[in-house]
Amino acid sequence: MGTDLSPESLALLREAIHLAEEAERGGNLPIGAVIALDGEVVARGRNAIWQPSLALTRHAEMEALRNIPSQLWPKSREMTLVTTLEPCLMCAGAVLLHHLGRLVFGSMDPLGGVTSCLDTLPWYFKEAFTRIEWRGPCLPSECDPLYQRVLEYERRRGPIPPARPAQA
Repeated sequence: MGTDLSPESLALLREAIHLAEEAERGGNLPIGAVIALDGEVVARGRNAIWQPSLALTRHAEMEALRNIPSQLWPKSREMTLVTTLEPCLMCAGAVLLHHLGRLVFGSMDPLGGVTSCLDTLPWYFKEAFTRIEWRGPCLPSECDPLYQRVLEYERRRGPIPPARPAQA
């Protein structure tokens, strides 16, 4: 995993940060993602697990994957997913199964990120991970504060997600 960022990837990560801030203003965790093809954004996603209704699979990365226009799927290996936070196992699995070629993330997630469990993945997923170019953490100075707010919201929510999380 590398951490160097091209100007293009930096601009994409900043767009993901903007989406994370929108998610937070909407009552969700501050996590955002974009998917680019040939330098152009083709899909966007922001965390939507709490609002408008409880849907715990509506992670930013999953939302972005759902928003890719169907005619672009043949070019999935040429796509880059850029997200503010290291993907969890669910999102990383979706990236692998959709055959995206590159993933860039802004902040590490030592509590729930996929790199914490890479050694225990089944062989298919371990092999699939080698086909994806991973870059991160690439912008911790801007993404780590978002992650800290994620942790705070998760700490505050307790066992049942709130209708609207308390503001930090």
